[in-house]
Amino acid sequence: MANSDSLVANAMATDRLNALMGQLSNVSPHSQNWARLMDELLATLGQRLRCDRVFLYLRCPDSQLGRVPFCWRSRPSVPQIYDPEWKPEPSSLADEDPMFAAALKAQPSIFVADVETASPTVLNRDFERATFGHRALIHAHLCSGQTLWGILQACVFDAPRQWSQADRHLIEQAIPGLTPLAQQYGQTHHPKANRG
Repeated sequence: MANSDSLVANAMATDRLNALMGQLSNVSPHSQNWARLMDELLATLGQRLRCDRVFLYLRCPDSQLGRVPFCWRSRPSVPQIYDPEWKPEPSSLADEDPMFAAALKAQPSIFVADVETASPTVLNRDFERATFGHRALIHAHLCSGQTLWGILQACVFDAPRQWSQADRHLIEQAIPGLTPLAQQYGQTHHPKANRG
């Protein structure tokens, strides 16, 4: 019965995410409505995944600039990740962060149950502690072809977390809709896109 309830809840969340992604695709990424819808989408994901934080890292592959313009937190005490401006990606980032290297290679999304026990081939424990502070995470790669346009990251802080099949399915359902939105955002918000 609990599994059936989970499937129903997941289906409802997927329907809501699809509706939000459909609305986002019909609104200019420069509008306040687009930002509001994206915030609502991240909140829907965060609540369904029962996690502490969900953020969206968006990038421009050609210039290797990136930023985090959207971050949902379950409570104010959860650290916020936010970049008001585009920033160059450090040239050493793929060497320091195996998950980022995997994303650049358009490899499948990564589900980490425990940062403290994960293999060093999966993640750099010291980098994760210093940069994010989370204990378990989902590192979802938003790729078009072999090009990385963004990373959706969901995490928990206080304890390890086994990500369920329902969690994995929800992320797999969200990625195809989020990827073109990440691409659209990068193409329209990139500093060069705003020049005459």
